[in-house]
Amino acid sequence: MDATYDAWAGPTVGALGELAVLDRITSRLPAGSPLLGPGDDCAVVAAPDGRFVVTTDMMVHGPDFRWAWSSPEDVGWKAAATNLSDVAAMGAAPSGLVIALAAPQDTPVAVLEGIADGFRLAVDALAPGCGVVGGDLSTSATFTVAVTAFGDLGGRAPVLRSGARVGDVVAVSGELGRAARGLARLFRDGVDAQGEPDRAATVASGADADPDVDRQRRPVPPIGDGPRAAVAGATAMLDLSDGLAIDAGRLARASRVTLELDADAPLDEVALHGGEDHGLLATFPAGAVLPGGFRRIGVVRDRGDADLLRAGSPVPTTGWDPYADWDGAAG
Repeated sequence: MDATYDAWAGPTVGALGELAVLDRITSRLPAGSPLLGPGDDCAVVAAPDGRFVVTTDMMVHGPDFRWAWSSPEDVGWKAAATNLSDVAAMGAAPSGLVIALAAPQDTPVAVLEGIADGFRLAVDALAPGCGVVGGDLSTSATFTVAVTAFGDLGGRAPVLRSGARVGDVVAVSGELGRAARGLARLFRDGVDAQGEPDRAATVASGADADPDVDRQRRPVPPIGDGPRAAVAGATAMLDLSDGLAIDAGRLARASRVTLELDADAPLDEVALHGGEDHGLLATFPAGAVLPGGFRRIGVVRDRGDADLLRAGSPVPTTGWDPYADWDGAAG
């Protein structure tokens, strides 16, 4: 058995086979209320106003998570949260998830069961009423979790990245910088003498109990604030997956405006450029009452030479880029 899986005992997926593994996984997943759930070739999910939003995202062992630092429950939680936040960023309420898992043959079934438990815990905490309506299993040398999420707009227009207008207030909801601080702690204290991710070092150093590390492994995006923002008249919105600065640049370019951060906004370098908090960035008409946990951080200006400004100076719109930032290690 690969040392990656030493912490989890029991039969492997290769020993049990697809049907038995599926039975053990689906019994642990949140069902939600689809018109037709798992068991046929497709699920049937209601689209009350005739439309739905859909998004997909992958988590791959290496660039997206390390078994030395994350439990199966952590991986399931994070895979759910990252997709639920994308649905919320369109102003929609999550209504269903489809999950595909590709696992090496020597993966203990307990790992997949733990991932299923993580999905259930995340959905129950972040988007009650949403469920896992289908999925697929396969085998691969690299453990991969792929999720497709659906959402209900509730009769409202989707909130796009391209709707920000000059004079709008720029606001955020959710935490900024905690996941990045947690990841930095793991790379500093959760490694062995050769600098490789190491479970024993993570526990011995205290990193395993660090609240910021917990936020890296299990982000808590403000899912309910997505629909609240839509009702409050948000003109543009997106999920902060890669960092405030880089995602603000995406919104600015899509809307053909410049975003200017307030000089007194409490945003340090980690909050600006760290990713994986999965908060929401939105713009609202001037004078709008900001809903939920949204707080003001800036204003929308006429399009200039920079996407993002602070105190009149350009802010580099940099953040997480898996092609540029992954070191090739798995751990």
